[in-house]
Amino acid sequence: MTDIEVRAARADEWNAVRGVFSGAMMFDPGPPNELDQQLYEAERALVAADGDEVVGTVLALTRDLSVPGAVVDAAHVTGVGVLATHRRRGVMSRLIGQQLRDVPEAIAVLWASEPAIYGRFGYAAGAWSLDYEIDLHRVGPDNDRIRPGALGVLTVDEALKELPSVLRRLQEQRAGVSGRSEARWQKRLQDEPEHRGGRTARQILVHRDEDGTIDGYALWRGKMNWVPVGPANEVTVEELAAPDPIAYRELWQYLLTMDLTAKVSYGHATMDEPLQQLVTTPTALDRRVSESLWIRITDVPRALTQRQYSTPLDVVLEVTDDLIPANAGRFHLTSTSCERTDAPADLGLSVTELGAIYLGERPLTEFAATGRVTEHTAGALNRTTAAFRWPVSPVSLEIF
Repeated sequence: MTDIEVRAARADEWNAVRGVFSGAMMFDPGPPNELDQQLYEAERALVAADGDEVVGTVLALTRDLSVPGAVVDAAHVTGVGVLATHRRRGVMSRLIGQQLRDVPEAIAVLWASEPAIYGRFGYAAGAWSLDYEIDLHRVGPDNDRIRPGALGVLTVDEALKELPSVLRRLQEQRAGVSGRSEARWQKRLQDEPEHRGGRTARQILVHRDEDGTIDGYALWRGKMNWVPVGPANEVTVEELAAPDPIAYRELWQYLLTMDLTAKVSYGHATMDEPLQQLVTTPTALDRRVSESLWIRITDVPRALTQRQYSTPLDVVLEVTDDLIPANAGRFHLTSTSCERTDAPADLGLSVTELGAIYLGERPLTEFAATGRVTEHTAGALNRTTAAFRWPVSPVSLEIF
């Protein structure tokens, strides 16, 4: 193990880095893409090198994230992989551990390809996602038009100018939404035929308010399908952002009433998704729950002061963290500050539980029920649970 070096990646190692990750995830990366190379942040990537060979990688993307009451910088972790020839040698542990100790942001986030891995490093699922497989023959959408003629379609060039403001508005409403730079928007809207999986080109559907301003959009694709009784086409909704309730209703009404279509799939719905209120047969949404965004707090006092709280808060937390010693200890947390203290603890927990409750969806009482949170002061658990909860569920719109 001593012959494997963990170090910062070099700018000229992009192909090696993508090769390790694609090999670990078992997909063909295809030819190098100029935009992907532009988005590669070598200074934020770590590699494990066995001599001249790159055998392990982990990357962090520079992006922001909405959290309860704020938008903050968050290390978006991706590209985690180790060559099969170098597994079970501690390579991944070294890469992830060093990354978490080095990132300048107070939180790191990821989508977990294998959840069992990341809990070992203090990550926890901080948001849930609903996957819909909607049976259009049963769902019964609301057919009452609210504002006829308010829907339209954009070209990619138009969307690059118009959609970022809608996403920023969604960040103000819900936690868990990742911001996008201009280059990341270009990547999101790329539509190479070889990556369509037999579906149509991406459609960019938008809703405009009475002033002509775009206040919601949906990215979707279709796929022709025939069964013995006739057409049964399938629609995949890749992303839907509609901070305005009328835009939300109009976009979904369009998607649920498409001609010749039998099924609509959508993989990024929230636990409180309003769509459930717009159909007569919610069971036809065929919902499946899964984890979406995983959270790792890397700087406890900074992370806890970056977000807002639903009720007044005054509690002393005793936090444990086996990976980042600076996170361990007692912290006096109020609604506006978080500082180290020698005062007796009201609650004891690990950094993992803090990550799980950070976006406001999961209650602290969930972890007390299994002994992962200890209450030292009567009433502190319920008060702290109420303060951390947020009125709306978080949403993560993309796997990065």
